[in-house]
Amino acid sequence: MKLKELNKISDTLSSSPTMPVLFLGHGSPMNAIEENEFVVGFRNMAKEIPRPHAILCVSAHWETRGTFVTAMEKPITIHDFGGFPKALFDVHYPAPGSPELAHETKNIVKKTDVGLDEKWGLDHGAWSVIKHLYPQADVPVIQMSLDYYQAPQYHYELAQELSSLRKKGVLIIGSGNMVHNLRLVDWNKLNEDSYGYEWALEASDKMKKYILNDAHQLLIDFQAQGKAFELAIPTPEHYLPMLYALALKEENEVVNLFNDKPVGGSLTMTSFKIS
Repeated sequence: MKLKELNKISDTLSSSPTMPVLFLGHGSPMNAIEENEFVVGFRNMAKEIPRPHAILCVSAHWETRGTFVTAMEKPITIHDFGGFPKALFDVHYPAPGSPELAHETKNIVKKTDVGLDEKWGLDHGAWSVIKHLYPQADVPVIQMSLDYYQAPQYHYELAQELSSLRKKGVLIIGSGNMVHNLRLVDWNKLNEDSYGYEWALEASDKMKKYILNDAHQLLIDFQAQGKAFELAIPTPEHYLPMLYALALKEENEVVNLFNDKPVGGSLTMTSFKIS
């Protein structure tokens, strides 16, 4: 990159107080257009935190071979789902991208070579929740992909390398679900308040205990935590964004849970702020 471009990055991502980190349980894409307690929780959280210069989102819905960040000026809104009402497909979230943040992210990560992506855009793991935080779509957003060939420890260590961005006004968001087993959802009880199977509640309770006690290694080693975790995390893509958020917690910071409810038996919307 030319010196002028590097200076532009430095000026854009200027020093700021340390930003919080969020993990958002995004749940159904319908949360993008429905009015419920979870979207109210997202909106209320936006009121609690400083306005960011930009957002870096790690979404469950962008899995790749290798690690990439979106680097375009105008990311498209990706409707990466099917079977939902037309009203959901009509939603567009025209937040600008940030090539500057993409290059900065590439430069600070040493664990792997971060690729600059010009095609992906914002998938529903990102826009369906960020639209409630910043409905005017006036905060630049980039996404970082999940390398599905890598182990949880790798993702945790990679996330730690992003810590300097927090001091440059960047809000880092992990978007997924801690308990996420779509195959076992009880679709007849989706609207029943706080309905969770016993194994889902067991896994959720243990996860929250580990999170609040900084027992990160137990969460990284989730495959060794028994049957409840096995059912809660049949595939890791919705769980890993939570590890990205936890990896950024500093020693003097605390975790505050919100939207802490099960849905449909086998999902949880549990979200948290680190600050």
